[in-house]
Amino acid sequence: MAYYVLIVDDEKLIVKGIKFSLEQDGMKIDSAFDGEEALRLAKENDYDLIVLDVMLPKIDGLQVCQQIREFSSVPVIMVTAKGEDMDKIMGLEYGADDYITKPFNILELKARIKAILRRSVRKIDITKESDKNAFKLRDMKIDYESRRVFMSDEEAFLTGKEFDMLELFSKNPGKVYDREALLRVIWGEGYPGDVRTVDVHVRRLREKIEQNPSDPRYIHTKWGVGYYFQ
Repeated sequence: MAYYVLIVDDEKLIVKGIKFSLEQDGMKIDSAFDGEEALRLAKENDYDLIVLDVMLPKIDGLQVCQQIREFSSVPVIMVTAKGEDMDKIMGLEYGADDYITKPFNILELKARIKAILRRSVRKIDITKESDKNAFKLRDMKIDYESRRVFMSDEEAFLTGKEFDMLELFSKNPGKVYDREALLRVIWGEGYPGDVRTVDVHVRRLREKIEQNPSDPRYIHTKWGVGYYFQ
């Protein structure tokens, strides 16, 4: 099965270069050059991943990402020309799964894309018992196979990283993970971000699964240590 990827950037030479490189790996690529076109294509197609530039005509990339999160949990890699930490955190605040700064090496971008695709379209061991592919607690249902989460029978659209984090927590209830451990497990050893990334994702995850995020029932804080699921 070929992966289906949307590349969004107003610099046509960059889009052309990324498209050519990914097509060499057998991926199917669509392209968009402004925010409105990106949103239209995201609504019309079932993409496996979107590479989204921050600086776009008509609607900027952060707003595009935020609006996509209202109807889809497709993985999004934000591309920014700025290197400040705040810009990176803001990309994650709006629901991105990862970011990369310009100028970037195409091999690094491809490595990021492939890592996310491996996690989001992971193969399920068919020998597992069916009840191990789902988790139910109070008003929460997690379907590990389809990577979908339902709260009171309504789907909560989680990003890839948010789902990875919830899956880790729910399969290890009571275990406290410090932020450095979560950064290693969820983002990988070579991830250039810092522990603030973990805090942002925990906060966003709580907003999606907790009735009262300031008084959580599922993901708790062990002050001075880290986070755990109960």
